[in-house]
Amino acid sequence: MRDYSVRWAWEDGPLEPGLTAVLRVKDEARNLPWVLPPMLDAVTHVVVVDNLSTDGTADVARQVAERHGAGDRLTVESYPHRVARAGREHLAEPPDSVHSLAHFYNWSFSHVRTAYSMKWDGDMVLSAEGVELLRDLTWQLEDSDAVVAIPRHPMSVESESVAWLDLGYRFLEPWVYPMGPDYTFVKAFEWEVREFPPTSERIVAPEGMCVELKWLDQDEFAHWSDTDFDPARAPRKARELEVHRALAEGRGHEVEGLERIEAPPGVHVVDYVTRTWMQLEPRPLTHRLELPEDVRPRKAQRA
Repeated sequence: MRDYSVRWAWEDGPLEPGLTAVLRVKDEARNLPWVLPPMLDAVTHVVVVDNLSTDGTADVARQVAERHGAGDRLTVESYPHRVARAGREHLAEPPDSVHSLAHFYNWSFSHVRTAYSMKWDGDMVLSAEGVELLRDLTWQLEDSDAVVAIPRHPMSVESESVAWLDLGYRFLEPWVYPMGPDYTFVKAFEWEVREFPPTSERIVAPEGMCVELKWLDQDEFAHWSDTDFDPARAPRKARELEVHRALAEGRGHEVEGLERIEAPPGVHVVDYVTRTWMQLEPRPLTHRLELPEDVRPRKAQRA
């Protein structure tokens, strides 16, 4: 039986130069034909870790990479354990359990052989601009120990020609990290977080680098054990739920910062937004709306 303990590549010697994207995926066969080609154009290597998919995700990943002429730069691994969903299930799991999000992430990233790694989701599509920026970052980051935060723009796909892009808030999250013992995943309150030293330089990438696909005919919150999101602690998820409900009820036009985009005839809206629309829109893209006063995080008071 295979051992799913974590052994890091840096324990065996120096890592190779470059940037590896790690995608932990489950039932992402629908998205990968959009997700993988630009990512393979942008980074040194891609690791796809399939977690109990039922839609042939792993095979689709291999096929897409081969058609793109990059089969040798894709590694596909299988993680056969049920992973706790974010929220209460995650809280109930010990951090070193094979069912823990933190352990799953560390095991996934243990397959990285390059000096830098990037967490990526199986529903996030790089724009043409994003591909160029990541290409440049790959050599600029070498030996810098910097952490890179990348804004992502949630896009709810209504049909092949229509999507709703959420530009209300700037959803910013660290995605790119050096590899090393100071940059591993630990258990946090509702999900996993990746640690990094307080001395690390923080680079913020520009807006317009990627969209996060959300299909209106799918359950976007299936990987959560509950959807009672606290707007102060989890504002991004609370916003996503607000948008999802509004679109399901036909109220998309009522949501501030939510933009309806229609692609030209014969062009899929995902291709249109990532290859054309995103590059033509003036910056800043997002409206940078503020949370209401009653749900903003409060600063800790000294005793």
